[in-house]
Amino acid sequence: MLPQEESLAILTEFLRVHHCEIVNGISIDTIVELARIVLQANAFVYNNKFYRQIIGGAMGSAFTLTLANIFMWKWERQTILLKLVSHEVYGRYIDDVFFTSNESEDNIKQLLEAANHFHPNIKLEYHIAKCVPFLDILIHNNNGNLATSVYHKPSAEPTVVSFLSDHPRHTFRNVIRTSLTRAIRYSSTFEVFNNERRAIRLMLLYNRYPSTYINEQFRLFFADYMSSSISTLLPLISDESQFFVLRQKLSSQPTAKQTQVVLSATTVDFINHLQSVGPKHTTTMKTIVKRKDNKFKQNLFVHFTHEARLKGLAREIHMIHDSYFKNTIHGEIRLVVGYRNNPNIEFELSRKRPSSSLLKDPLRIKSKQSESMATS
Repeated sequence: MLPQEESLAILTEFLRVHHCEIVNGISIDTIVELARIVLQANAFVYNNKFYRQIIGGAMGSAFTLTLANIFMWKWERQTILLKLVSHEVYGRYIDDVFFTSNESEDNIKQLLEAANHFHPNIKLEYHIAKCVPFLDILIHNNNGNLATSVYHKPSAEPTVVSFLSDHPRHTFRNVIRTSLTRAIRYSSTFEVFNNERRAIRLMLLYNRYPSTYINEQFRLFFADYMSSSISTLLPLISDESQFFVLRQKLSSQPTAKQTQVVLSATTVDFINHLQSVGPKHTTTMKTIVKRKDNKFKQNLFVHFTHEARLKGLAREIHMIHDSYFKNTIHGEIRLVVGYRNNPNIEFELSRKRPSSSLLKDPLRIKSKQSESMATS
């Protein structure tokens, strides 16, 4: 768990190293004080008693995750990266680390044991082999050549959203497209991809997806990227050259997370630039932000919980809307009808908020009781 004061000191160092003296008009000292509030103003209930969190941050907090990344940035700079030669491969996602080395196993263990003593709150569990999992990728070392495939945990069950469940149709389509995209991105050879494609098909059949539906979605997926070179009748690719063309196209497309990170970084750089050049360009910045806020001004959003029996409800809502507002002053407003998914079992059974009686101030309750008795 994150040591709070030390993490705040590392946050200050991180901002100064990356020359972020002012971020969105906020100084480093203010950022650190706000971070202190986020870390230290956390309480939880156990056995009908309130406790304040003194180590780490709130689970599920976006800032806690960011601060953990910054803490690990300090760790990797002073441990692994300091001794890793330049031509090796290194990757980290929060606290999961992967790197290659041509050193002996004993030397690697010494390096990892030294990294294990960087801080008492960091304890590494490492695995040294020619084949290791990293996140959801299985990485093989074939005589110096790295090969990758999709990693399936031994305890994982082949279950996805059942085709018989009451979900919008696009949910089932997205399950297939996401599985195929991951298989293509992670498979370094056509043979590995074919094995994963068969596993995906078996998983879908196990979850009651009709074979005809699977074939149709496979065909549509491949046709999106291979329209000029793949048969429209077959829901698969037939040779290694087609696979590498498809893999190159998919690999060049950023993921949703990558796009979000790039946009956030670009926005911060842009705002910092405007602040550095002076107030002349402040109006431009405000205009851009204003235009962004007005993006959905002419849209009217209506959401309802999805049920199979309400399949035609969206069309009926559009018809009613058009019958009243078409050719009127409100006709320019665009109606957008969408689904809300049903709450999952975790949402129904998890209780994350203390009972209402614990959230009431006992002193205030006692004071009110005394006032009522005095009045009577």
